[in-house]
Amino acid sequence: MQCRICSNKENNTTYEAREMMLGLRDLHTYFKCGSCGCLQIANVPENIQEYYPSDDYYSYDQIKTETGFKKKLITLRDRYAATGEGFIGKVLQMRMPHDKLPQLQKTGVTTDSKILDVGCGAGHLLHTLRECGFNHTHGIDPFNTKNIQYSNGLTIKQQSIHDVTETGWDLIMLNHSFEHVLDQHETLTQIKKLLKPGGVCMIRVPTVSSWAWDHYGVNWVQLDAPRHFFLHSQESMQVLADKIGLELRATVYDSFAFQYWGSEQYLKDIPLQDERSYAVNPDKAPFDDTQIQNYAIRSKALNAEQQGDQAAFYFHKAEA
Repeated sequence: MQCRICSNKENNTTYEAREMMLGLRDLHTYFKCGSCGCLQIANVPENIQEYYPSDDYYSYDQIKTETGFKKKLITLRDRYAATGEGFIGKVLQMRMPHDKLPQLQKTGVTTDSKILDVGCGAGHLLHTLRECGFNHTHGIDPFNTKNIQYSNGLTIKQQSIHDVTETGWDLIMLNHSFEHVLDQHETLTQIKKLLKPGGVCMIRVPTVSSWAWDHYGVNWVQLDAPRHFFLHSQESMQVLADKIGLELRATVYDSFAFQYWGSEQYLKDIPLQDERSYAVNPDKAPFDDTQIQNYAIRSKALNAEQQGDQAAFYFHKAEA
């Protein structure tokens, strides 16, 4: 088997991983590249769409919009979380943190930035940004059934990155969608074309350069066979950057307790959507509140050690 990232054919290690989100338990072959370390599916199933339970997989539930004074407070918090600006917002973020927006701070975005979210589903994160003053946010997802138009001006188009022709983006981000993309080189090449000089591509993905993979192996919950085609390593992301001509300037680990309780469930043969799963019915799950809290604490420690099971990778396009 030849690595799709670095083309290496030598010393690759093969694994058999079960489908465990839906609980089908059928086996899928993966291999880990002996050179760049990328873990990848050997063959994509012809019926891959059957492994995506339509509306259950993506977050298509209706977005709720706050009003009045509460909305003003949330706006201040979210604007700080995304940009790092605003004292009141900083206090609010400390008291009731938004856990996804802070990853944007390293991109240097402002409320005037032109932002594209690739594979965004219903666009929850983009909607949040629109609500706190980011008026140049747009989303695309080829697997949406139709275009989505929100009252605040946000549009989510049913298209792929290869359909986008508009250039000059300050930030193009892929929040846990890149691992589902088979044409990795072509996608990142297109992103480079669409970015403005000095623009940033932020890719958040599960990473095999982690304690969770080392400890749980094929029972690692974020392997997610067969939906995840690529589980990148630090090295394989650097290979991509070098091949495409982007600069990988930073990597920020942002894993959480899921890496523990999800993987522990798989060890116990409990699928993610099972009635005994912590994701479905916490009261019936094999964990108590203390264990979950401990998993969260341990996850923060792993992130600090660059051993968490997911990370944000920041690719920069050269200035003109």
